[in-house]
Amino acid sequence: MDSEDDMHDANDVDSYEEDYYSGDAMYSDDDDDAGYEFLHNDSDDSDDVIVSRQQKNYTILKEDDIRECQEEDITTICSVLSVSRDYACMLLRSYNWNVSNVHEAWFADEDKVRKAVGLLDKGDAKLPKAGELPCGICFESYPPRKISSAACGHPFCNICWTAYISTSINDGPGCLTLRCPTPSCGAAVGVGMVNKLSSDEDKTKYRRYLLRSYIEDNKKTKWCPAPGCDCAIEFEIGSGNNDVTCHCSYSFCWNCTEEAHRPVDCETVSKWIRKNSAESENMNWILANSKPCPKCKRPIEKNQGCMHMTCNPPCKYEFCWLCLGQWSDHGERTGGFYACNRYESAKQEGAYDESERRREMAKNSLERYTHYYERWATNQSSRQKALADLNQMQTVHLAKLSEKQCQPETQLKFILEAWSQIVECRRVLKWTYAYGYYLPEQEQAKRQFFEYLQGEAEAGLERLHQCAEKELNTYLNEDGSQEEFNNFRTKLAGLTSVTRNYFENLVRALENGLADVDTHGTSSKTSSSKNGAGTSKTKGSKGKGSTRSWTDDSSGWSCDQCTYMNPKAATSCQICNKSR
Repeated sequence: MDSEDDMHDANDVDSYEEDYYSGDAMYSDDDDDAGYEFLHNDSDDSDDVIVSRQQKNYTILKEDDIRECQEEDITTICSVLSVSRDYACMLLRSYNWNVSNVHEAWFADEDKVRKAVGLLDKGDAKLPKAGELPCGICFESYPPRKISSAACGHPFCNICWTAYISTSINDGPGCLTLRCPTPSCGAAVGVGMVNKLSSDEDKTKYRRYLLRSYIEDNKKTKWCPAPGCDCAIEFEIGSGNNDVTCHCSYSFCWNCTEEAHRPVDCETVSKWIRKNSAESENMNWILANSKPCPKCKRPIEKNQGCMHMTCNPPCKYEFCWLCLGQWSDHGERTGGFYACNRYESAKQEGAYDESERRREMAKNSLERYTHYYERWATNQSSRQKALADLNQMQTVHLAKLSEKQCQPETQLKFILEAWSQIVECRRVLKWTYAYGYYLPEQEQAKRQFFEYLQGEAEAGLERLHQCAEKELNTYLNEDGSQEEFNNFRTKLAGLTSVTRNYFENLVRALENGLADVDTHGTSSKTSSSKNGAGTSKTKGSKGKGSTRSWTDDSSGWSCDQCTYMNPKAATSCQICNKSR
């Protein structure tokens, strides 16, 4: 027999939804953050909380930083292994710029490493200082000052060396593993030879390849994928969140280098992107909106009201759109131009069931995909507009507002925080539609709860966006009073905090696969255990946009309109002024 708590769970889905909205449903009882509440606008620790949330598990490297790190690694190898800078560079390049791997391999078997990388002792193969030597490429004889060789001692004239190195550099990054031109020789050609015999243009290209190899060969670093950005990201692998943001403001996933996509995993993003660009949707559209010509089988779209169809030349077959029969067999008795009795009777007999079923399935699939894609794309465009508004606020409006309100710009940073939160929430909301598209149809409980959470998130974000976009214009275009502006500050900062908290909880829930909802649509946690701290709740109506209110004797009460957590003594909401 089920326990009383289990029975309470099975009949109290609303309570679980309210638990989620208050931030409880995201955590287990022993989680350190289980008591997480919305940030109060007047909290002295609010700045510290914001900083802690933005703690990074990655480092952004500019070109000078990359070059400095590269030089440090080369210097380390030079001093520890007592080799030249050329050889140190080649060793690091061969071991993907991993100093530890170079040390380990070198001290395990130095001769093996030297042979594999092509490091020879140049003292064993010195060129004569008098007489002439034949070039191994052009076979002309040159004096020693016009002859050069790698550590192997194979002589080639400087002109042939220059041409050989230039061709290799222009072929791409393979020039970093350049070897002696003699086919049977594996002696490495290093930076010194390139700097000595190459043109300025080729030397610049070579240095660029060498710099890029430091990032591209290193498992802990990647280039920022934003167009025109030269920064790289050094990431602490295994540190959890894979989202990183470059100095250029572009956010991307470290794992797959696609745009940042929490709470959706990389596999789902890959499937969604392929679907957006694949031919499968074109085929679905053709199947749902066209029929094959009965004679030549080419797909035909009906673009007029008449059922009389004529295929394009050279076919020119005339047929009925409904039953696909020859049009010469149709007349008044079959329904004429606007109906087809033959189709209706054949449909009743089951003759067209399979083809119609396939067409209907394709149409439903296309409509479902269109539903999610349109909302995904709409939030993407809204995010781009919010980014532009944020930039406009930073560069133009903030100074204007500072002058109007006689306040320093540092005291107006709450506006920038609100717009930054809008940009982030638009990104999260956008990817929830990809999440919803791939949520299994058979998991009705999770789908229902997901749609509820998504609807609440969208409503909360719209409140914040409207406040930052429309209500702020009042103070940009008119001279509002100081008291009114301070009220606006309280409202916008409160909405920013509430929205941030809700979306953070939403991301955690979706990344956890909504694991707290079982297949029967109930919470896997008992509401009584979550509410054991003296919290009493008043249920609201079910479904999207439902309102709810609850009181908490220890921390205050939440407004059922804007969800702001007000102090216990307040009689009206500090954000929207709605009475308690």
